[in-house]
Amino acid sequence: MALSTPPLAKLSTQPPVHRQELSPIYFLERAGDIYAERPAVTDGDQRYTWREFRARARRFASELRTDGLKKGDRVAFLAFNSEPLLLAHFAVPMAGGILVAINTRLNPEEIAYIISHSGATRVFVTPELLPQLGAVPPTVQRVVLGPDFEALLARGSEAPLELCLVSEDEPITINYTSGTTGRPKGVVYHHRGAYLNALAMILDHRVQAESRYLWTLPMFHCNGWCFTWGLAAVGAESVCIPKIEPGPTWQLFDAGVTHFCAAPTVCTMLVADPAAHRLERPVRLFTAGAPPSPTLIARMADLNFQLDHVYGLTEVYGPFTINVPSPGMGALPAEQQAQLRARQGMPNVCAGEVRVVDDAMNDVAMDGATMGEVVMRGNVVMTGYFEDAEATDRAFFGGWFHSGDLGVHHPDGSIELRDRAKDIIISGGENISTIEVEQAVVSHPAVMECAVIAVPDPKWGEVPKAFVTLKPGASVTAEELVAHCRTRLANFKLPRHIEFCALPKTSTGKIQKFMLRDKEWKGRDRRIN
Repeated sequence: MALSTPPLAKLSTQPPVHRQELSPIYFLERAGDIYAERPAVTDGDQRYTWREFRARARRFASELRTDGLKKGDRVAFLAFNSEPLLLAHFAVPMAGGILVAINTRLNPEEIAYIISHSGATRVFVTPELLPQLGAVPPTVQRVVLGPDFEALLARGSEAPLELCLVSEDEPITINYTSGTTGRPKGVVYHHRGAYLNALAMILDHRVQAESRYLWTLPMFHCNGWCFTWGLAAVGAESVCIPKIEPGPTWQLFDAGVTHFCAAPTVCTMLVADPAAHRLERPVRLFTAGAPPSPTLIARMADLNFQLDHVYGLTEVYGPFTINVPSPGMGALPAEQQAQLRARQGMPNVCAGEVRVVDDAMNDVAMDGATMGEVVMRGNVVMTGYFEDAEATDRAFFGGWFHSGDLGVHHPDGSIELRDRAKDIIISGGENISTIEVEQAVVSHPAVMECAVIAVPDPKWGEVPKAFVTLKPGASVTAEELVAHCRTRLANFKLPRHIEFCALPKTSTGKIQKFMLRDKEWKGRDRRIN
């Protein structure tokens, strides 16, 4: 989709008395008053109150305008989790611009493509990441975070800025997908969706003014699931770390961190570290990115993490559904609780609607067994893909956003994923869920994590293969693992091949199955559902 700028005549129209356009920028303006002296951000040795943080955002925004930024201009950030990147989530839209936060693990060519495709004319960059801008044309202005950035802020004004927001449906950010199949697509978020999903995240995660939120989730990923904005709504503190190191992260848990978000693979890394121990105080956790196994959920509970399972995609601002425990769940055996918590749940309070449908867009039976595609619509669905009308039309076929995820609908209304459409294994005409096989494998006490894909087979067409990482110091043979899985899976679902190795992952901790699949299917054709 192309971006449109309202006519200047409309910009000067007096807004109606009964309405204020929804924008998360207003969270910061309010926080600077009501939470003025409370801590807003801790970033290494740097600490800012909400009054100071708001002043810095205003300075940044005013300097962007002075430097020529016009309404709708894109501003790119290639930065680790840090106070400047958090600041940009407010300052760039405050100035009238659109933020493009870029994945720090992309290669120079991918970064250059995103900057070119988005039309960003300036990029703010962490010093260590400067070499990754090597393919970006010199015409794109570079500002290195550090002394140069602070000098820029010093030139700005702390006076409140008059916002040029006409409609809450205007773009606030563009988030580029991982691009595992072809070029990455630019997902356009609007002010309304950012506002509403930020509130939903804060409500569901139970964040309060006294909370200390640890930035283990990259801020460039779905704008940090909108926590970048939501923390300002309640005046909670951000604790920024540039990357996850298990030992120091455990120290931060002990030092007072109360909330964080992480993919299951990050949780697995934390619980496997020698520093792992049961916490004196509970720490709340949102996990998503791949369905966490019941084994991992039970282990996190043992360590005093209060885990909530959420599900979504870049196209829906991160989490769209949340698994809310039903009354009486706490009285169930721990293993049964973990199995129920592994479901993806129902839409969050601001999200909208979710269905599981067949190829004709009919709802599948709510029996917990019949598979279909998960589709969504509502407040926190993207407005479309930037400059890609064809891809937008495909994604919105039938008036719903098509996730590409296969799942089932349970009688209680909750959904549960069974696989990505491209990952489902069809072996001898039978569907096999890679998630089901993975959960069987990781239930073995020696296994730390696992990824299952389809591999070619001369008799069955394709069969499951498990790539397995063992816990430090643990050992198990492939034959023992298959025997263990046989107690949990039907015979045709058993992994026919097992390879022990480290798993390729994205910067957010998602396992990159496409890399495993490309290796196994090299030189062969494989159908994609």
